[in-house]
Amino acid sequence: MEVTNTKEESKTASIVVIGGGIAGVSCAETLSSLCKDEKITLITASPLIKAVTNFKQISRRLEEFEVEEKPGAALEAECENVKVLQVMVVSIDADKNEIQTSDGSTISYTKLCICSGGTPKLVSHDNPYVIGIRDTESVSHFQEKLSGARRVIIVGNGGIATELVHEIENCEVVWAIKDKSISATFVDAGAAEFFLPHLAGDKEVQEGPLKRLKYTVSNAAAKDQVQSGTKGGALGPDWSLGLTMKGKYNSARKVHVEYECEIKEIFTPEELKERNLEVDEPIGCSYLNCEWPVYVCFTNGKCYGCDFIVSATGVIPNSCSISCNKIFKIAQDGGIEVNDQMHTNVDHIYAAGDVCTASWDWAPHWLQMRLWSQARQMGCYVAQCIMADINKEKITLDFCFELFAHVTKFFGYKVILLGKFNGQGLEGKYDILLRMTKGVEYIKVISKDGRMQGAILIGETDLEETFENLILNQLDLTRYGEDLLDPGIDIEDYFD
Repeated sequence: MEVTNTKEESKTASIVVIGGGIAGVSCAETLSSLCKDEKITLITASPLIKAVTNFKQISRRLEEFEVEEKPGAALEAECENVKVLQVMVVSIDADKNEIQTSDGSTISYTKLCICSGGTPKLVSHDNPYVIGIRDTESVSHFQEKLSGARRVIIVGNGGIATELVHEIENCEVVWAIKDKSISATFVDAGAAEFFLPHLAGDKEVQEGPLKRLKYTVSNAAAKDQVQSGTKGGALGPDWSLGLTMKGKYNSARKVHVEYECEIKEIFTPEELKERNLEVDEPIGCSYLNCEWPVYVCFTNGKCYGCDFIVSATGVIPNSCSISCNKIFKIAQDGGIEVNDQMHTNVDHIYAAGDVCTASWDWAPHWLQMRLWSQARQMGCYVAQCIMADINKEKITLDFCFELFAHVTKFFGYKVILLGKFNGQGLEGKYDILLRMTKGVEYIKVISKDGRMQGAILIGETDLEETFENLILNQLDLTRYGEDLLDPGIDIEDYFD
């Protein structure tokens, strides 16, 4: 896309959206349909924008979709009142309602929405052997490095790390996590046990339910099980499909997990020799006493060599990427605070997606995680808020913020998270009901005082809509007890 580089060029737009990611594009598309008479400008630093395709509504609050990268011209063709500019935003003058861009232009606005997303939290920003994965460019860089790799170290326990560990072939993987179980950003230790056999590609299926248990979690135990943070870095739904993730050698995939540890130091081979450090070998590894380009020492005392390190430890909101952060109220997690109208503390300026922090009083069964699903929801909702503001109206908080609902895929299984799926924020005692069939399904229900508060569904359970309604309706389920997950009872039909 060509960019005009006219010095100090002045442009006027009615509504400006900063960011070509899912939140920004969803906002621009929704604004285009709602405000057909308004001139909308989408500013993106990349020549490609991210658009939602193959959208599927699973239930009222659960959505499945794919992310497709398109040139800005494609959005302009679909939305006649949208203009896409490929420039960097340098600063925002909120007093004058003006934006300064990298090509020297000044853009005036009546309403502004910041959707600048987030950046990976890297374990090291200046080490050439450390890479983060966030966008297409970083994935291509990763594939290039992986093609010549014998062993990689993956640091992180969220969605990207989990998918990488599952998809990498012909290469040894050391997976370093700070938790007691894998994929702890999303699932509990029980679900992690369900996934563990698939680290080695075990697809064995056992017929019939293996476990159907109920137990109670006390205050102290609850604190250990609640995830340490709400940030979850996700590249996008099914981002790894169709990508080649193969290492250098045609050998069986080997994964070694180091639990409850973080990176302490990273060394070059020369630094390792100077420090006279002993190198460990992962259990089951093929490469013994090899020379490696980089070495990693963990807080648990282990030291491993590898070809490169993947840092997949979440994202940081891009609230400081523009010279305007001093005018915004910034939350403790680094996001720009927004109210229930997605409005910042500055007149006429909104924010949505990874860059913002939802600072209103959350519904009992909703929480913010920086996921593609929430970026799309926030992008669409902020457009409605802007339209309402133009009409001097105030709209009710969208129903998507009533219940946390997210669908993803781990180790080839559909994973659905509903409500307080790991007991987040539940005070006092709560009950957990489990049903697990090895290789087929894992169902976990969180309940308090007989009422469902959250659930994890792994596999093709067909229970998502029923559980969604049970969480929202807060029906007393005490009399059903463990029969709620009895495989012989069709509870979907029962509660219809």
